[in-house]
Amino acid sequence: MRKIPLGVSNLMVPPVAIGCMRLNKLSPQEAEHFIHTALHYGANFFDHADIYGNGDCERMFADAIHMNANIREKIILQSKCGIRRGYFDFSKGHILSAVDGILQRLHTDYLDVLLLHRPDALMEPEEVAEAFNILHDTGKVRFFGVSNQKPMQIQLLAKYLEQPIVANQLQFSIAHANMVTNGINVNMTTESSFDHDGSVLDFCRLHNITIQAWSPFQYGFFEGVFLDNDKFPELNATLNRLAEKYEVTNTTIAAAWILRHPAKMQMITGTMNPDRLVSCLQAANIVLTREEWYEIYRSAGNIVP
Repeated sequence: MRKIPLGVSNLMVPPVAIGCMRLNKLSPQEAEHFIHTALHYGANFFDHADIYGNGDCERMFADAIHMNANIREKIILQSKCGIRRGYFDFSKGHILSAVDGILQRLHTDYLDVLLLHRPDALMEPEEVAEAFNILHDTGKVRFFGVSNQKPMQIQLLAKYLEQPIVANQLQFSIAHANMVTNGINVNMTTESSFDHDGSVLDFCRLHNITIQAWSPFQYGFFEGVFLDNDKFPELNATLNRLAEKYEVTNTTIAAAWILRHPAKMQMITGTMNPDRLVSCLQAANIVLTREEWYEIYRSAGNIVP
């Protein structure tokens, strides 16, 4: 599988990352088969979070991949921390203890990437910087990023950090595309012109921060998937026609739409189905034309003025 740079780091990563949020829904045998399917196709970037399954997903992953030093060298591990039961916590103490728990569950000495999971309104960036320095200096974390943050939040944090922010994980799909839509509907008074995120797409491109697109097939906020959904007849007709043209599935075309954007996003999968995972991974080999990309965009109900 081809590789893309992760922000300003020296990591070259697959454009499709394996999201492990639902890994605990599988049996141990199913989890092992799923992970090795990903590795077979060159997808060696695995995205975790300490809240996924209350830590069970990280434990299952370590068991399923039979973690050892040899395997660890061949994979890239990312995890997230900061969400607690009913509140967010970017305090120095919590970040440090959370990472220790993550490392223990994953049976590893280090993370390639640590993300702060959703913004903490009570964040004290000086504390975050102290925690990141300790984690970096002790070799527990190589690179750092954020999740669901606006440009000003990133800039506030970056003011105090010694390490660069290499990734920002954001919800993005054909049917949840405001990052793109508000940039197309500039100087208009349509609903699509509302800027909900401070032009985060352009900000990340300007600062070489890789956008990691989560929920790539969802619409709304966990309202469901748009694929084969009667609520999106025109979108699915377009996806199915292009899938026939490229001899792939509609899942592949929907994923290829995200990867076609010149921001060079990294898509985070959510499926635990090995066959659907393969469909996602095949998107890395397809480059939609400009006309096809806009056709898909319009068919989801997005306005091209």
